Amino acid sequence: MIRLQNSSSISFCSESIAFRKLSVLRRISSKKCSLTMAPPILSLVLPSETGRVLSIQSHTVQGYVGNKSAVFPLQLLGYDVDPIMSVQFSNHTGYPTFKGQVLNGKQLWELIEGLEANNLLYYTHLLTGYIGSVSFLDTVLEVVSKLRSINPTFQYVCDPVMGDEGKLYVPQELVSVYREKVVPVASMLTPNQFEAEQLTGFRIASEQDGREACRHLHAAGPSKVVITSICINGTLLLIGSHQKEKGQSPVQFKIVIPKIPAYFTGTGDLMTALLLGWSNKYPNNLEKAAELAVSSLQAVLSRTLKDYEKAGYAPQTSSLEIRLIQSQDDIRNPEIKYISQLYD
Repeated sequence: MIRLQNSSSISFCSESIAFRKLSVLRRISSKKCSLTMAPPILSLVLPSETGRVLSIQSHTVQGYVGNKSAVFPLQLLGYDVDPIMSVQFSNHTGYPTFKGQVLNGKQLWELIEGLEANNLLYYTHLLTGYIGSVSFLDTVLEVVSKLRSINPTFQYVCDPVMGDEGKLYVPQELVSVYREKVVPVASMLTPNQFEAEQLTGFRIASEQDGREACRHLHAAGPSKVVITSICINGTLLLIGSHQKEKGQSPVQFKIVIPKIPAYFTGTGDLMTALLLGWSNKYPNNLEKAAELAVSSLQAVLSRTLKDYEKAGYAPQTSSLEIRLIQSQDDIRNPEIKYISQLYD
């Protein structure tokens, strides 16, 4: 049996349905408004005077290597830094065991696509460190191309981490990718002695060899090259080279670095971050930037060593983890103790 409703109940029901529809429309409208009126990304609309850095490096939960060594110092120097973790490990690989995950090239590109979809893909610098596979490095090269198409003045600072002391710790095929594809698109390279030899194909046994290696790399692409550690007859040196205009002879210099009797992890990552930070503040004075970077790094290492000794540990062959939080003043305002010497 069909039961008839009176007109007042029908009217009330209609009003109730209309009210619910209006409420839903208001919520939808409110959501649309909140989407269109989203707050601006301050690092884009009010950018740091120093720059906005995308740093693609490893990450450890405990300890300071990769991005853990690079991001904080750059922030102390005034940079906005967005890190992408190429790997995420419990600790660095010098421990007996480690656990974690490795990002692949496809996953890296998905992150880049996400940033681009939201108009967030504007950077003044890209910083890269350890990369363990050819496929990931190929994707990094795509990132370089993408970032440079958005910002033509973009700078790529590359630490071509491949090995040290005569030993490779990346697959052999990565060497040719660095030499043939990465070097030509880099703005600054920061290899150690062994890595510079791999990139140039000749042995570095003297200061003159180091200078020639820098010139060779300039010819291939980057205007700034810093060989961060060269050991010549027992003396540890940094050799820097800045070719300010293509075709011109580069300004070249060295800094003598006292050896500290200990082995530290994360120093190369920290050094490259400091070189990026200071060279951008002194764009036409790479030697000054290197003096600040070396002085800062040595202060961090000295503090680290003292703290281990205070804890009753005598450094032997184990790797020591650098003390960044305790070294903030040494990073922000280093006392220049290591002076560059210009070559004729």
